[in-house]
Amino acid sequence: MDQQLKQIKYGMFIMPFHFPDKPVAQCLDEDLELVTYAEKLGFAEFWIGEHHTMKYEPIVSPEIFIARALGETSTIRMGPAPLCLNQHHPAHVASRLAFLDHLSKGRLDLCFGSGSVMADQELYGADPKQAAAMVDESLDVILKLWTTDPPYEHNGKFWQFHLRDHVDQETMIGYMLRPYQLPHPPIAIPGTSLNSPSMKMAGARGYQPFSHCLVPGNVVANNWQTYATAAEEAGRTPDRSLFKVSRSIFLADTTEEAVRRVKSNSLGKNFEYIGRLFDKGPGRRIFKRDQAMPDSECHLDHMMTEQIIAGDVDEVLRRLLMLIEEVGPFGNLILMSYDWDDKQSWLHSMDLFAKELMPALNKAMGFSSH
Repeated sequence: MDQQLKQIKYGMFIMPFHFPDKPVAQCLDEDLELVTYAEKLGFAEFWIGEHHTMKYEPIVSPEIFIARALGETSTIRMGPAPLCLNQHHPAHVASRLAFLDHLSKGRLDLCFGSGSVMADQELYGADPKQAAAMVDESLDVILKLWTTDPPYEHNGKFWQFHLRDHVDQETMIGYMLRPYQLPHPPIAIPGTSLNSPSMKMAGARGYQPFSHCLVPGNVVANNWQTYATAAEEAGRTPDRSLFKVSRSIFLADTTEEAVRRVKSNSLGKNFEYIGRLFDKGPGRRIFKRDQAMPDSECHLDHMMTEQIIAGDVDEVLRRLLMLIEEVGPFGNLILMSYDWDDKQSWLHSMDLFAKELMPALNKAMGFSSH
């Protein structure tokens, strides 16, 4: 076992997922309340998705949400997951994230990716086929702007800019803001596929691997293997304590109740919604352990045996230990959260997760829960 791994910490991730008939302001109030409650329960980190054209997922700027949540919280770390680098000018990303890092006094975490919403990419003129290359170029630019003084110049494939003619040392004009955390906040990279190019990049660069909630266990295992191989080839020692695995988990007092609720609540409806999205595009292959499986069999009942973990504490613990047996240990279990269509059952699930499941999981792994 990785000697650096002393316990499994826990965080939360919201896409967010809300029903379009609920007022957006109410959705955001509930998400803010969720952050504060997560902090009270000892969640170490909180991630927020970025989407620009989705009625079901209405947070268009995770950074603004984080800035609003900073005043409600004091310890929990927050970050965008991911910030869609192919949809923004890299200098703008660099400056606003550095600014947010100062506002947070260093509570900012980062996750960079391209996003997968075709409507967002169409809106911003981002070619999906160039997404990975755009992320790589943007990331290089951001890191350079955070670690060098002017003049600045970049002549890349996707962005070209310079700042040299109006740099003035005496009045300190022309200088990009550097982050509070030097050289920069921690950076995570999402993994969503077998032999993931993003996991190879993360391993080579020394960033944190972050496995997606939609992928099955064998893909999560492959995410780590791909990451670790790339890290070792770059002369780095892969550290499982940095490995984040997100899962959709719902707990109730009995497994029967948990399963029944998931089949009708926002968690189950989210997976059905995402399935419909995939049906209109690439198909359901992201959900599959075996690509030979027909899309028609990749329904909610199947996903409740793989991506969705519903049960009482003992059953969820059993399922997580099965996942760890396949994947290997990881340092961060990221709980997905969905719309509060039944607030009390969602809060109870969080209570069971933090107060009973996580201590039991750490004990089963031979770790301390503190």
